[in-house]
Amino acid sequence: MIGLSSLSFFYMERKRCMTEPIKNLCKRATAAALVLISLFALSGCQTTKINTTEVSDKEKTAESSKVIEKTTIPTLFFHGYSGTENSFKGMLQRLEKNQKAVKELVLIVGADGQIQAEGDLSGKADNPMVQVLFEDNKNNEWNQAEWIKSCLLYLKENYGIDKVNIVGHSMGGVSALRYLGTYGQDTSLPQVQTFTAIGAPFNDFVDDSGQSLTEELAKGPAVVSNRYQDYQQMIGNIPITTRFFLIAGQLDEADLSDGTVPLNSALAVYALLKQHGNEVEEKIVKGENAAHSMLHENQEVDQLVSRFVWNE
Repeated sequence: MIGLSSLSFFYMERKRCMTEPIKNLCKRATAAALVLISLFALSGCQTTKINTTEVSDKEKTAESSKVIEKTTIPTLFFHGYSGTENSFKGMLQRLEKNQKAVKELVLIVGADGQIQAEGDLSGKADNPMVQVLFEDNKNNEWNQAEWIKSCLLYLKENYGIDKVNIVGHSMGGVSALRYLGTYGQDTSLPQVQTFTAIGAPFNDFVDDSGQSLTEELAKGPAVVSNRYQDYQQMIGNIPITTRFFLIAGQLDEADLSDGTVPLNSALAVYALLKQHGNEVEEKIVKGENAAHSMLHENQEVDQLVSRFVWNE
């Protein structure tokens, strides 16, 4: 016969055995709940961070789209000495790919000034680009200035264009400035709104290393070429409303040139234009990609042109 004390012990053990799993279960449930709450909290923080990043990206995109000025004013690109369609081909493709502008027209100018056109200006506000090719690509700057006039007259007569932007590399910049100094006051021609020169030898290939660049920018070159003297005589014909941007290349600290055009030649007309009353900017692009024939393949130059011409 089981005693009272034995029964009490039996019931106490039974209760303990039943209670322990419940306690353990509660503990495990509580721990699991805490883990879930922690994961939920972390998940919430992570989601907030991702959303913030997405908003930031959207804001950046919106901001970028606001600052790109879209216009129907065509921008003409003139290659340098011995240049071809490949001279500005890469830059135009990159500008189009990055949605800065659209290449719509190619003007091929014969030695007699006759123009053959490929493409068409749409008249839409998408920053149209016009690539100009000289068939006689080794001709002098005086004849090229006349051909530039033919291009602008063609745009006026065929599309009613009254404003243009000009971008010229090397001799293309030299010839374009000679055009502007000759026909800049002719109101029957489209007016040049902006003028960007890339590695243009405005003081020919005079390398006056005895004059500091700071002094030249303030006073003009100390030693001048015949070409520069022509610009001095022509300066009165250049409209003061035309904005200028002079881009020069510098290979390294020891070589103050782009390998072909000295810095002080590419920036030679800065003081002349400034004193005339024009708005002028200058920029020196440095490094191995600042070599003369690489300047129009340099993406930093792409950005500089885009900023200046289309207020990016």
